Amino acid sequence: MIAGAVVLFSTTACSPQVVPTRPHDVVYSRSVSPGPDYVWISGDWVWSRGNYRWREGRWERRRAGRSWHEGYWEKLNNGYRWHRGHW
Repeated sequence: MIAGAVVLFSTTACSPQVVPTRPHDVVYSRSVSPGPDYVWISGDWVWSRGNYRWREGRWERRRAGRSWHEGYWEKLNNGYRWHRGHW
């Protein structure tokens, strides 16, 4: 597990959330589920002060009738943009 990991990327693209190269995948250990009604929310990249910063994953209670969709990196002509996971 990477505790307190912060990954910084400066941008050169027009859009504030596009970076020239995507960060390397972060490897970490998932804790044991607190119960059968919980779903793992993978860590993701948060845009803050002109950089993407890694936020650790967590367990959340399952939302009735909803499923979790993982975040992903979109490849653009001028770099990469992170799309956050969502219910």
